Amino acid sequence: MNGQYGKSEAILMDKEILQRAVEEQAGENLAGCIAKAEGIHFNQVYNLRLGYRNILEIDCLWEFTSLARLHLNNNRIEKIVGLEGLINLTWLDLSFNRINKIEGLQSLLKLEVLNLNNNKISVIENMDTLQKLTHFCIANNHIGQLDNVLYLRTFKNLFTLNLFGNPVSKEDNYKFFIAAHFPDLICLDYRVLKEKTVSINLIYICRDLEDNYNQDIKKIAVATLEQVAKDNLENNMSANVRMLFTDKDTVMDALATGHDNHLVKINDRETLLLTRVNAWKVTLMKGIQDKELKRNRMRLSDIYRYMDHLREHLEELQ
Repeated sequence: MNGQYGKSEAILMDKEILQRAVEEQAGENLAGCIAKAEGIHFNQVYNLRLGYRNILEIDCLWEFTSLARLHLNNNRIEKIVGLEGLINLTWLDLSFNRINKIEGLQSLLKLEVLNLNNNKISVIENMDTLQKLTHFCIANNHIGQLDNVLYLRTFKNLFTLNLFGNPVSKEDNYKFFIAAHFPDLICLDYRVLKEKTVSINLIYICRDLEDNYNQDIKKIAVATLEQVAKDNLENNMSANVRMLFTDKDTVMDALATGHDNHLVKINDRETLLLTRVNAWKVTLMKGIQDKELKRNRMRLSDIYRYMDHLREHLEELQ
């Protein structure tokens, strides 16, 4: 659908549209009613919902310096622009639009949630500054390369990733690949990653990589042994190193011992990983509890403010 709703004409974002949106949502809570009565200032707005308005281009947001949440879902936006001044933004929803490139996000250093579902994006890029990102949703786009997904490994706080509906999600061992390369990830494609999936598949891939590496080293060692035996080395080799490659059994035993030691370390990693997963769960639950407590305190603050507002009016009437 990508933001096409009926035959309504596409519109440009201007101050009139923003004022109307702010006033509409202001009437939904006590604090908003007070703010509406006293006059609304854009720099005091923390949450702005602009979804389903057929907006064609992002503009006129420079006064919203305190904005924390911005909903621009289900519009006709083709390019990410006009967000430079929203330095306090933590939540951005641009789902169901017509965006084909990730850009214009460099100044959003506090961003934690980014929703780009149902657009036309083919490459994950231009997100280097979003180091606080915890949720990244880019389902139903055109991401086709697993290697491109590895771009997200630099985001150490990322624990929710949605790639469902992209060509990349249909590749063999897709889930195993993501679980192995993103050990901190908790949710993938709207589902919680099982501890067993994360640990077993990470161990499986690590073992496979170690086996392949060991085979490559063996081939190099055998080739070097043959060259030493024929005294046909192209590169200069010190006498001490040359002595090591005169005994094939010693070289092969050393390689086998190193390989076995690496496998032992990989096996130990499974226990460590499960311990870390449990720790992440505890941290996640605590974070959710803390946010809920903060939200409840804000609600109480709104109620007290409204009571004070009524008390002032009663005093004026007496």
